[in-house]
Amino acid sequence: MQTANPINISRIDHVVLRARDPAAMLAFYVNVLGCRLERSLDEVGLLQLRAGQSLIDLVDMGRELGKAGGKPPDQGAPNMDHVCLLVKPWNEAAILAHLEAHGVVAGEVASRYGATGQGPSIYLKDPEGNTVELKGTP
Repeated sequence: MQTANPINISRIDHVVLRARDPAAMLAFYVNVLGCRLERSLDEVGLLQLRAGQSLIDLVDMGRELGKAGGKPPDQGAPNMDHVCLLVKPWNEAAILAHLEAHGVVAGEVASRYGATGQGPSIYLKDPEGNTVELKGTP
């Protein structure tokens, strides 16, 4: 008999990105993606950005906390495959125009599967080369 699993995941709490250039990353996530700076711990080099119900943490690679994770990421070896951010409401034309206005090259808009089901999505890169997927609901 299988026992109930006490771990009940409801959503992503936070994603941590190690950054060579925290200022460029902060500008991208705030100005382009609309996150807001919620907390800054300068003494350890940590910026915490509100992304809906979740957080995106930026760790400065020049500080002790960032150095503890090993070598910094680069365009050939980013921190992760990608992070997917749910966008509501989905307005494809407005999103594409906004990205273009900020000089962000967006990939092809396609229907992809995610936590909310099949829906439109766009891939793009942040200043450190990490892939970010913007996804709409079905």
